[in-house]
Amino acid sequence: MRYVVIEGLPAAGKSELLGLLERFYPNQVRILPELVKTTVEQHGIDLFRERGRLTAALAKALPERKRAVKEILAQGLTCLEESHLGVHLAYSHALGDESFVAAYKELAQEDRAAPVPDAYVRLGISPAVSVSRQEARGTPDFFVGEDALARMLNALQGWHLEQGTSLATIAAERPASEVIRDVESFLGLTYTGEKSSPGEAVDVLLLLGRPAGGKSEFIDFMHKSDAKRRREMFHLGAVRVLDDFPILWEKFLEDDVWESITGARRDSRPSGGNYMVSNDDLWPFLIEQLNRRAKPILQSGAGGETLIIEFARGGASGYRDALERLSPAVLSRAAILYISVPFEESWRRNVVRYDEARRGGILTHSVPREEMERSYGIDDWDALAPDPVGMISVGSMSIPYVTLNNVPELKDPDKLARRYGDALDKLYSVWCASEAGRSSSNRRAKLP
Repeated sequence: MRYVVIEGLPAAGKSELLGLLERFYPNQVRILPELVKTTVEQHGIDLFRERGRLTAALAKALPERKRAVKEILAQGLTCLEESHLGVHLAYSHALGDESFVAAYKELAQEDRAAPVPDAYVRLGISPAVSVSRQEARGTPDFFVGEDALARMLNALQGWHLEQGTSLATIAAERPASEVIRDVESFLGLTYTGEKSSPGEAVDVLLLLGRPAGGKSEFIDFMHKSDAKRRREMFHLGAVRVLDDFPILWEKFLEDDVWESITGARRDSRPSGGNYMVSNDDLWPFLIEQLNRRAKPILQSGAGGETLIIEFARGGASGYRDALERLSPAVLSRAAILYISVPFEESWRRNVVRYDEARRGGILTHSVPREEMERSYGIDDWDALAPDPVGMISVGSMSIPYVTLNNVPELKDPDKLARRYGDALDKLYSVWCASEAGRSSSNRRAKLP
């Protein structure tokens, strides 16, 4: 089975079970968390008092969830999703939420374009046990009483009969080891140990995305990861970084000098207490500077390193122009990770991270609003890379890429590790199959 939905009453153990399966079967399964709970937490919605707002938010979230399911299945993995719209409909009946009941038909119609689950698995516990476990875990914002749970179960059973689903129930009022064993058996999961490729790492990672989208935070995270974890979980070697922002900043400071001498600036002008580019020839200049600085690093032949080249571009052909100017020496060994955030989210993070006293710091440099709108208001990434995972043609070369959705913003290291690990697993798989990956393996084989 490729696509299975796990359902059950509150505190049945759904999240905990899925977390364990994700941890022990990282090369076989991918987990999608409960959409309703994720939506509530992301938008700060009161689950019981703001039902209409929740319905509207779910309608907006469904297309992205469908895309995520398709992406997991396209990779040949098993997709395990926590809960589904039928459960929310059953709760709506139980709680008297007529707004979602009325909206469900239209949402379900849209959802028909999504992949159909091969099976539904219910972790079976009684309403009384659910209430007891809810009280023990102490989550009052999500608490549902026994009578409402009984009504919900009746409504949910009717939904399954109406839909003609394949529903299996696994008793969950028993030791956790027994529940996990039965779920593993039902899903056909066999533990094979961790994949072993300790000597493999991407040679060159082109780290792209809007300012403040999370590139610097990604680099900071990798610098703080120990070598073994960075290689085995993220497929990166010892990290060396080339970032075009310090080069750009130096040009701004040079303009300060020129202005003091001649009264005129050459490439930039002040804006919002900072600087913005006034000479668009600076953008190709920066790429050529990256090429120049990358050359001795790549020629050194040092094994076990990953060179991360970080930059942001905007405009109708910003990334296309930049990639076409990168040297063949870089492109022939590269994979691309694009960290995606919407423009307004990029601006919000840009404002939050700015520190006037430390504006040269790697995590604190800022871009003025005028520059953000002019240079990064739009970019051409979606046109270059319409799919979440794939290859981009640059001249005669095909460069593997992955787009990482970096919303919502995460601070928890474990959650960041899962987000980065999922993206880099996909990227590494495509990179290994590419000419860059095969050439890298040949180079490593020749090392003394």
